[in-house]
Amino acid sequence: MSHDTIILNYRKGFQPLKEAFENIGYRVVENAWTPDLDLLARTEICVINLYEAIRRPWAAVRLKHRLKQAGVPLIGLDRDAPWHMGIRWRRLALFRLLRPLDIYASHTRQSTWDFAPTKIYSPNAVWTRNFNLHGHTLEDMRNPDFYEYDVSFLGNMDGQRYKEHAERARFFTELKTRLEALGLRHYIQHSSGISEEEQIRVIQRSRINLSYRSSCDHGGVLSWGLPERCYGVPARGGFLLTDERRHAADDFDLTTEWTGFTDLDDCVEKIRYWLAHFAESRSIAEAAHARVMRDHTYEQRARNLVVVSNERLHLQNQRSN
Repeated sequence: MSHDTIILNYRKGFQPLKEAFENIGYRVVENAWTPDLDLLARTEICVINLYEAIRRPWAAVRLKHRLKQAGVPLIGLDRDAPWHMGIRWRRLALFRLLRPLDIYASHTRQSTWDFAPTKIYSPNAVWTRNFNLHGHTLEDMRNPDFYEYDVSFLGNMDGQRYKEHAERARFFTELKTRLEALGLRHYIQHSSGISEEEQIRVIQRSRINLSYRSSCDHGGVLSWGLPERCYGVPARGGFLLTDERRHAADDFDLTTEWTGFTDLDDCVEKIRYWLAHFAESRSIAEAAHARVMRDHTYEQRARNLVVVSNERLHLQNQRSN
């Protein structure tokens, strides 16, 4: 019997990854915490939301036991290190002690909690069905008249309700004042209530799209990982100017596909520079777009999870022989 199935345990679903596995030829069964023998016989790998597993550790242990008997690797996917969704350290410590995972797949390689004997880098990516050029072309976007805004940012800026976004809210409040003093057109808004269509329009009609902080930066320790917008903006053809991220060098060519800033003053200076060098900014945007669509889609992430799992099983088999 062929291994043509992926178990994907996300309580609310993880549609981009589900579709990615389907697009590369797998059947996906969701939220199977007690898979029967017939399902296990067809399963290639099981991928779980790390934080749901941490909150129900004994269910994860029982799942691991069933999977191990069938030789199916269990992968925990982490997209919020080192903040870890604010889960208390006792829960994190218990889960690390129980070690139900075979592979810990994280969006950052930085030293945090290690939950499995094998740790791999599995960064964010783009869901190409929703992140693409949306009927425009890169040639359209080479025309300066295509744009309505000089600078934009759409994201969670409710720093009172979401403490992890307080620093972002402070940064953009000050930045708006600085941009207005320079006479620049900006669209910097809290994204709640703004339609997907409007967000797409703003990204594509802005000469510069900004990225600053994310929820995984809470607690004073900045994540090395790249937020999804670092892939999503280029996928839609936008030019991205972002705070510095350690993993940028792993996922992009820093000289031709990436632009960063260090602090508020540097951000303002870089905005002025890139507005004055439009053609250069579009060259970077187009190179970043090509890189994302080639290397940073969820189909690529899905393939890598399968490949790494098979490599690990092969090594285990060699050692046992």
